[in-house]
Amino acid sequence: MKRRDFLKNTAVFVSGVSISLSALEFIDPKELLAANPKLRWGFLVNTYKCVGCGFCVKACKIENDIPLEAHVTRTWVERYVMTKSGETIRDCPNGALAGYTSKLLDENASGMRLVPDEEITQAFFVPKLCNQCSTPACVQVCPVGATYQTGDGVVLVDRKWCIGCGYCIMGCPYGVRFFHPIERVADKCTFCYHRISKGGNTACAQACPFGARQIGNLRDPNDPVAKAVMNERVGVLRSEYGTKPNVYYIGLNEEVR
Repeated sequence: MKRRDFLKNTAVFVSGVSISLSALEFIDPKELLAANPKLRWGFLVNTYKCVGCGFCVKACKIENDIPLEAHVTRTWVERYVMTKSGETIRDCPNGALAGYTSKLLDENASGMRLVPDEEITQAFFVPKLCNQCSTPACVQVCPVGATYQTGDGVVLVDRKWCIGCGYCIMGCPYGVRFFHPIERVADKCTFCYHRISKGGNTACAQACPFGARQIGNLRDPNDPVAKAVMNERVGVLRSEYGTKPNVYYIGLNEEVR
């Protein structure tokens, strides 16, 4: 559906009085949500603790009704391997849903080859998810306000408003958005907002047996996540884009993009 047709077919009435179509285009969900100066959600990933088991991926899919067999996921885990020849090889079979149970296969001009242990100089796992950016590109490009940011910094998608145009999917520099295979609307990680807004934990952090994932309040100096961000050497993905991610990594290698 074209955006113009969508707006024409969507009449909004307040006390029996319709709002003009021109007024609809200026409604910004961010302005309807008061910023919370005492709460800003942030996420901490410790790559030293991640073993690539995939428990987080499975828990996320089950919690958020993403079919296990679908080749899309709100969070995933990548494997990075550095070789003596200076190569950086990355793989992520099915988002790491079943974990990493086999050795690395490298695809080159000659086909697939097994990377021998003696060639490997370094190997690690990197979990990825929506970065809940402070300046989210996805919010800026959404033509109907279906993607918006809450007062405590979480970017959400209103499925009732999403028209499936895909602009937010193309606009995200981290590739974390996708079309929901059943709902056919834009989807992504929400930090399990339905959980954390009621005092709970995210499904992925709860499922991690090694504590590689943590969510916390960046505005609380006593919060473990805030302490780590302030006092440890942490990194964010693709800082050059200026989106100001709120997912921080301990042990982030410069080869990770």
